[in-house]
Amino acid sequence: MVSAGDRKSARRNSSARRAGRTGRSIAGAGRLTFFDLLTALSDISLVISVLGLIFVAGGFLALIGINIFERLRGRPLGRPLRRLILTEADLPHVLVQVPVFNEPETVAGALAAAAALEWPRDRLHIQLLDDSSDETSAIAARVIGELHERGFDVLHLRRGDRSGYKAGALAAGLAHSNAPYVAVLDVDFRPPSNWLRKVMPALIADPKASFIQSRCEFANAGANWLTRAQGLMLDAHYVLEQATRFRAGWLFQFNGTAGVWRRAAITAAGGWSSDSLCEDLDLTVRAEIAGWHGLFSMDPPVPGLVPDQVKHWRVQQRRWSNGFVQVARKLLGQIWTSDWSKRRKFSASILILVQAFYPCVAIAIAALLTSVTLREGDSTPYLPIIDLIAVLMAMVAVGMTLTPYVILRRGSFSRYIATVASLTPLMIFVSLSNAPSILKTVFGADDSWTRTPKAAVVVAPIAAPSERVARF
Repeated sequence: MVSAGDRKSARRNSSARRAGRTGRSIAGAGRLTFFDLLTALSDISLVISVLGLIFVAGGFLALIGINIFERLRGRPLGRPLRRLILTEADLPHVLVQVPVFNEPETVAGALAAAAALEWPRDRLHIQLLDDSSDETSAIAARVIGELHERGFDVLHLRRGDRSGYKAGALAAGLAHSNAPYVAVLDVDFRPPSNWLRKVMPALIADPKASFIQSRCEFANAGANWLTRAQGLMLDAHYVLEQATRFRAGWLFQFNGTAGVWRRAAITAAGGWSSDSLCEDLDLTVRAEIAGWHGLFSMDPPVPGLVPDQVKHWRVQQRRWSNGFVQVARKLLGQIWTSDWSKRRKFSASILILVQAFYPCVAIAIAALLTSVTLREGDSTPYLPIIDLIAVLMAMVAVGMTLTPYVILRRGSFSRYIATVASLTPLMIFVSLSNAPSILKTVFGADDSWTRTPKAAVVVAPIAAPSERVARF
């Protein structure tokens, strides 16, 4: 027979055992929750970065789709450039600005190319915006002296400091001229002599056109595997991205060189600004917000140079990426509060946010490795995401590059395959190396403008099959 005391004691012991089990369960749940939290955070980071990649890829796929649609219908979207027939008396004053900083190998050629432009000498004004601190200035002074003797109007403008970098130099040059049209050429670019004759009639014919951007070629694109990869990507940028955006009525950017601006548009947009590392994109967007639009010319191409070393290319890509981030922070809000159509706002956002590709790739790789590690090496749950990224990258890489490669007759199919194959590891490398800098810029960090070193080679106009290029 069990006494009342024994029953109370049993109940106390049972409660203690239940409390102990509950405590252990809570403690175990706590450990599982912490582990699950780490996995969840990693998975969320992976999903967000993949969504970012889908956003960027979607923009490129839309351009590819538009290009395919144009080919199926047999003619491009939009209207061809209107080109006025101008007499010699109609040709306006044009200022050619050439910014330079410590580039002794290319400065003489840049001045010679500017002076060789077929334009009335009394209406062609050349400015060398020289912020150099080495022998570049002495070389330039000798060449400019020779040009003065031949009757050319060339101003050698030297500032006391590099404030504002390229944007500051361009703005300083404008203060010394009242020419209504302003051509900008980086020091390694060599326009063909008929360049102004070809592009100026279209710009003059459209009174609301802020600038006309020419397609760029690259004289050293075949130097090594890196320059071939850049050539492939930049052909895609100009022939498919820039040209298709223009024909579709989307925002497209002035590329900082090989273009001519209408001075009235620069003034209306508030002038050159140095608060971003992409002063070209910044001015483009502000001019569009002010009611102007750009023009794009496929022909004639203007040849220049690309970096021939990975470390130099990485610096260039970092500057562009950080600059795009700065422009996004500065102008996305103005774009979405403007009276533009939603389609135009969205297409502009795709352009400005395209550099999100790099940090998204870096975050996706880090998150994927972390998640697989936390799952003890089991990658099975992530195979669909891996497959999705692989398919998107393949579609964008081939869709954006194959058409320009064929149109411009860049080489054999085997060379194309080898070059395309090099793009993925190259993109992963620059994503991982530049992601920290880009993310710092997202959160407000500043960065300095760094010149991209380029090898000194002879840069000459490149013949192009213009009758084919001009179609699409």
